[in-house]
Amino acid sequence: MGFSVSLSHGLSSQLSSSLHGQHVLSSPSKSTLFMGFPLASSASTLSGLALLNFWKERRFQHKLVVYSKKVSGLDEAMRIRRERELQSTKKFRRRPPLRCGKVSSRLPVPDHIPKPPYLSSDILPEISSEHQIHDAEGIAQMRAACELAARVLDYAGTLVRPSVTTDQIDKAVHQMIIEAGAYPSPLGYGGFPKSVCTSVNECMCHGIPDSRQLQNGDIINIDVTVYLNGYHGDTSKTFLCGDVSGAVKRLVTVTEECMEKGIAVCKDGASFKKIGKRISEHAEKYGYGVVERFVGHGVGTVFHSEPIILHHRNENPGVMVEGQTFTIEPILTLGGIECVTWPDNWTTLTADGSPAAQFEHTILITRTGAEILTKC
Repeated sequence: MGFSVSLSHGLSSQLSSSLHGQHVLSSPSKSTLFMGFPLASSASTLSGLALLNFWKERRFQHKLVVYSKKVSGLDEAMRIRRERELQSTKKFRRRPPLRCGKVSSRLPVPDHIPKPPYLSSDILPEISSEHQIHDAEGIAQMRAACELAARVLDYAGTLVRPSVTTDQIDKAVHQMIIEAGAYPSPLGYGGFPKSVCTSVNECMCHGIPDSRQLQNGDIINIDVTVYLNGYHGDTSKTFLCGDVSGAVKRLVTVTEECMEKGIAVCKDGASFKKIGKRISEHAEKYGYGVVERFVGHGVGTVFHSEPIILHHRNENPGVMVEGQTFTIEPILTLGGIECVTWPDNWTTLTADGSPAAQFEHTILITRTGAEILTKC
C-alpha cells in the first residue's frame, strides 16, 4: 500500500567525449561538422607531415560522419516506436468512467488477533523516520508475514471475473487473513474502511471496495497488507478481468517489468535513486507515464516508514543496507500522470481517465542483491 538532459544535449555530450571533437562541435557550420576535408586540397603539394595530418583529419571526419548516422538512426527508431505507441493508445477505446458504489459496513476482527497501534485514531499516521532493518529473528517474522500476504493476494486474484463486486473480494480477503491469525493492515489505517484496496481501470491506487461489479475488459489492482506477529507484509498486483484490450494488457505487462527492473538494481550499498532511473528508462520505451505522487516505503514493524522510494528519476541521497526491508510499487499510466482524489480522501484516479496499473513487492536487501519476500 503506497504512501501518499534533453536528447540533443545528451548526444552532444556523447559526441564530445567519444570523439574529442569539442572544437568541431562548437562550429556553427554543419558542413564543417559532417563533410570531409575540402576536395580542392591537393595531396601532392603537401609536405610529408602535412599529408599525414591530412589523412588523420579525413579518418576523424569519416568516424564523425559514421557516428552521426548511427545517432540519426537511433533517433529515427525511437521516433517510429513512439508513433506506434501513440497509435495504439489512440486505438484504445475509453471505458465508462469509474463510479462509486455502495460501501458496506466495516468487517469485525476477533479480539484475540493482535492489532497494530494506529487503530487508536482515524488520523493518518505520519511516515516513521525509523528504517526497518532486521536481525535474523526479524527477517524470519517478515518472511512469514510477506508469505501470507502473497498467498492472500493469489487467492484474491482467482476471484476476479465479470459480475464479482470488489466488496465480495474484500470480504474473502478479510476472512482468509483473520483465519490465519493476522490483521488486515489497511482496515482502520487513517480511517480506511476496508481490509484491502481494490483499484479498477483509471484508479491509480487506494480504491475502496464497494458494490460495483467488475466488467468484462476491466483491470483491477488488489493491494494486500497483513499484520502478523507484529510485522507487516505488503504486496499488490494488477489482474485482468475477462477480455482486456491489447493496449491495456501491454500497460499491465510493462508495469510488472518496471517493478522487476527496479528490484534488480537493489543490493547492500546501492543508491535508492537507481530504482527510479531504471523504472523510468523502461517505461519511457513504451511512452508510459510513471506516477510521481505515490511512493514505495520502508515496511516491517511499522506499516509506512523511511526510506521513501521514488519510482521516477530523482537525485535523492541514500543507500540501501543489508537487512533492510521496503516496498517497490510503481504505478504506470496509458496517459498523463496527474491525478484527482474522490471526496472519500482515498480513491485516486488519473485526471485524464486513462488506465493505470501497479505492482508491488516487499523486498529484503542482502549483501549481493534483493530477496523478494512477497512470494508464495
